[in-house]
Amino acid sequence: MKMQIKEFAELTGVSVRTLHYYDDIGLLKPSEVDEHNGYRYYDESAVERMREIVFYRELDFSLKTIGQILSSPDYNQQQALSRQRQLLLAKKERLERMINVLDGLEKGDAWMNDHAYDKLKNQYAREVRQRWGATEAYRESAERGTDCEKAVSILDAVMEEFAVLCRSGAAPDGESARIQVEKLQQCITDHFYTCTDEILAGLGQLYVADERFRTSIDRHGDGTAAYVSACIKAYFD
Repeated sequence: MKMQIKEFAELTGVSVRTLHYYDDIGLLKPSEVDEHNGYRYYDESAVERMREIVFYRELDFSLKTIGQILSSPDYNQQQALSRQRQLLLAKKERLERMINVLDGLEKGDAWMNDHAYDKLKNQYAREVRQRWGATEAYRESAERGTDCEKAVSILDAVMEEFAVLCRSGAAPDGESARIQVEKLQQCITDHFYTCTDEILAGLGQLYVADERFRTSIDRHGDGTAAYVSACIKAYFD
């Protein structure tokens, strides 16, 4: 059986654009490409490989890890599955906590009392102003204005995701940690100020050197601040 890319996309439930991308990164190559018109064709073996890809994607594996599992005979599949199971369980715990928070909010509970929120907000603002107040990034933040309550809550969620990775045993220099560091940098840029590499590296040191920051971040789990710092250090190393 030989299918054109559109037929294969309909059969597997994956978009043509995604198939083009999988081809580009070497995750799923067409079984055959017509040298005259460039048409891609797929056979039964491609269907089976796509089933495996979809399975691992459902388990939240990165495309890079899926490629390693499917292509490397030396890759420890069982170890990867065990590690991913721990990560999913940690995510499940986080989702359950989030659901409990939402249940409380629906009943009228406050997300954070005023005193705790003001303390956290002022802590971030003071430290940032002292260290980077003279930079263009800080001036940009001051000029554009920021919804501080929303920004702090979003940053808090990013730190919680770091805690999930930490509890799952994800290596600070691994792919998941790298993606999370990029997410942290983008979060700060989107909601506070332009987070340059220099500022991000400095924050990584601050998170463990400053007891106030360490205590705040470790609310998500003991050692989270040190883990975030290690992830940022590994990102630049």
